Amino acid sequence: MSKQKTKHLRTQVAPYEKSDTWHSVRQIINTIGPFVLLWVLAYYSLSVSYLLTLVIAAVAAGFLTRIFIIFHDCCHHSFFKNRKANKILGTITGIMTLFPYSQWQHSHSVHHASSGNLDKRGIGDIWVLTVNEYLASSFWVKLAYRLYRNPFVMFVLGPIFVFLLQNRFNRRGARWKERLNLYVTNVSIAGVVALLCYLIGWQAFLLVQLPIFMISGTLGVWLFYVQHTFEDSYFEESDEWEYVRAAVEGSSYYKLPKLLQWLTGNIGYHHVHHLSPRVPNYKLEAAHKNTDPLQHVPTITLKTSLESLKYKLWDEDKKKFVTYRDVRIHKDMPLQSKM
Repeated sequence: MSKQKTKHLRTQVAPYEKSDTWHSVRQIINTIGPFVLLWVLAYYSLSVSYLLTLVIAAVAAGFLTRIFIIFHDCCHHSFFKNRKANKILGTITGIMTLFPYSQWQHSHSVHHASSGNLDKRGIGDIWVLTVNEYLASSFWVKLAYRLYRNPFVMFVLGPIFVFLLQNRFNRRGARWKERLNLYVTNVSIAGVVALLCYLIGWQAFLLVQLPIFMISGTLGVWLFYVQHTFEDSYFEESDEWEYVRAAVEGSSYYKLPKLLQWLTGNIGYHHVHHLSPRVPNYKLEAAHKNTDPLQHVPTITLKTSLESLKYKLWDEDKKKFVTYRDVRIHKDMPLQSKM
């Protein structure tokens, strides 16, 4: 996308940055309400069939993903006009999704400010090595990177580590208010779990909550991963890095079926979200459809998004993601063929 086309993009989406209180309240009702109902139904279905429980849990996981999008909007102060209201709801939905509001708000803000910047990797993003960095790494770093990028580790073990362990501890340098918010979140999570285990028993709690947690956790990590990991993504060093280009070229438009689009809170319009984080999730589609340049960004579908699993390293020369096999072939090429 040319500089001329990107120059006025942020101005063009500005009208969509204002939240609608009634729309936000309606989203709370049609998201949190059904999730609680589904959780209760999943519990009662245990006496009928665990297969039925798993089906209900899978649907509940979709609603929990949608709850995370509300949490996500609160972190950007885009769900309500009032900052305090965003923090209160963000903390509540953070308890439900196992994310400390203030801590994640900080790391996610860093992610938005540095996404696609090769010199500012490491906070709020997925570990990415360039081809040259990988080739120059030690055996142990390569092994760690390969394990990290393994689908089972990233999408199954990853959510367990991040949601249950990493999110329970303060980051280094956290201020008191951020620390306090994490303590409140942890105590609240422990209290809710203890209460439910007391009321229905720890076995029933795990049988219901565990599949909901695993499905929604895997889905959440997948959405974050796939919308920044596609072949012609965007990465540049600080001197060449541009915020708007990083937003619209380094964040994909994940074109999903309408039901999945609804359950994932329109986060498939990730290019719009990165361009302007203040646009609430329920206005992302309108911003996309009414801003012509945004309709010509990298687009992926359910089918084509699966290809992202093979992309492991960023090739700075070719400006695209490549596979381990691509790197191995390049490394083994005779010197003359490289010239």
